Amino acid sequence: MIPLKDENPTRHPPVATIAIILACIAVYLLWQPSPLDETDADARFNVEYAAIPCEIREGRPLTIDELRATYQVGRSDSCGLGSPDSPAGFPEKSVWESVLVSMFLHGSVLHLGGNLLFLWIFGNNIEDHLGPIRYVLFYVAGGVVATLGHVALNLDSTIPMVGASGAIAAVMGAYLVWFPEAPVRTLLTFFFILVVRIRAKWLLGFWFALQFFTSPNSGVAWAAHVGGFLFGSVVGLAVRASPVLRALLWRRSARAALGTRWDPTGGVGYASFTR
Repeated sequence: MIPLKDENPTRHPPVATIAIILACIAVYLLWQPSPLDETDADARFNVEYAAIPCEIREGRPLTIDELRATYQVGRSDSCGLGSPDSPAGFPEKSVWESVLVSMFLHGSVLHLGGNLLFLWIFGNNIEDHLGPIRYVLFYVAGGVVATLGHVALNLDSTIPMVGASGAIAAVMGAYLVWFPEAPVRTLLTFFFILVVRIRAKWLLGFWFALQFFTSPNSGVAWAAHVGGFLFGSVVGLAVRASPVLRALLWRRSARAALGTRWDPTGGVGYASFTR
């Protein structure tokens, strides 16, 4: 199931969502080496800049020996990974900054496009209600929590982690809580191609459940997806339940819609909380 568009209009232009999308595209096209490059440039880049569970656990960059073991090269051949003169592969790497940087890195055009499609569909409504600044803070916090979720289940992993999907999963978790009845036009490709309208609660619920059936060898950081989604859901529930949090986090112009139900014919013009 591939979501195409939600029928959940916004009152404000999604400037922060657009900025994040443009930043991810710019990083992929202008900074990251091409993954199709036959050299080791892409692997070297990811090791130097992306978050790596073992590094986060240890609070230090990987050693050159750990890099050689990860990429299965001999002691006389570093394949450009790190510096032979340093015990650490990339001694100047900031392990904690890499957590943030990883949210803007992607492994392929398909990876980039899929993530940004989900962000565009579900992010604009979350931004509409939180406002751009609080939305960006929520997005980054969701990405950090998602990364730590992946690290918690892969403490010894020396494989770089790239992608915005953990942060986007947090957005999706909040969307599930705040707009469960919003219809989403979805492309079904199962022995046939069909576009149908599916309520957000079924689409996002199915996506979340699917994470637990991800193959361990797929290269997908499913724990990051789960961690980000749960974070977004918990924040969504907390805001819905607490008048104080609503006052602090909710955009003023959206407050009139609190407590209303999905009304496709008029009213507030968009979905809000369903009691």
